[in-house]
Amino acid sequence: MRANLEEKQAEIPLTDRLIRKRITEAHDLYAPWGETLWMDPHISSLLKILELKIAASAKAMHDFGILAACRRCDREEGGSCCGAGIENKYTPLLLLINLLFGKTLPKERLWPSSCFFLSEVGCCLKVRQVLCVNYLCLKLQKLLPSDELASLQQITGEEMDAGFILYEAVKKFIGN
Repeated sequence: MRANLEEKQAEIPLTDRLIRKRITEAHDLYAPWGETLWMDPHISSLLKILELKIAASAKAMHDFGILAACRRCDREEGGSCCGAGIENKYTPLLLLINLLFGKTLPKERLWPSSCFFLSEVGCCLKVRQVLCVNYLCLKLQKLLPSDELASLQQITGEEMDAGFILYEAVKKFIGN
C-alpha cells in the first residue's frame, strides 16, 4: 500500500507537490486562526481596506482594457503571462489570506504550462503576489497612454501596499 502511494506521489511533478504542500499548510493555519483573524478589529479593518484596493485595481484593469487584452492574448495568440512556476512565489501565509476572503484553493493544475492558480476565468486568487499584480507585458505597456499607465501603477501600487501591510500584520498576529 505504501509503495503505491509513493509511486503516485512520484508521478506528480515536484512543483505541484510543493504548491500542494503550501496549500495544505494554508488550510492548517486557517483551521485555528481563520475566525480569530476576522474577529480581530485591526486585521478585519486591513482585510476590508485590501478588498477595496483590489476592487479599485480590477476596475482600472477593466476600464483601461487590460483584462480584455489579456483574454484576447490568451485565447487568440496562445499566450499567458500566468506560466507554470509563478505559483512558487506564493507562501502559505498569502494563501491563508486568500482563504480568509473565502477563496477555494485548487487541488490540481488545469494546464501543465500554466500557473497552478490559473482557472478557466483567470486567477482563482483574490490576493495575488506582487509580481502578478504589477506585471504588464511590453505589448500592454506600449498600448497604454502614459497617463493611463501612471494611473494604473498608482492604483495597483495601493493594492500592493495594502496587501503587504495585511500580510505583515497577519504574520505578526499568528507569530510566524
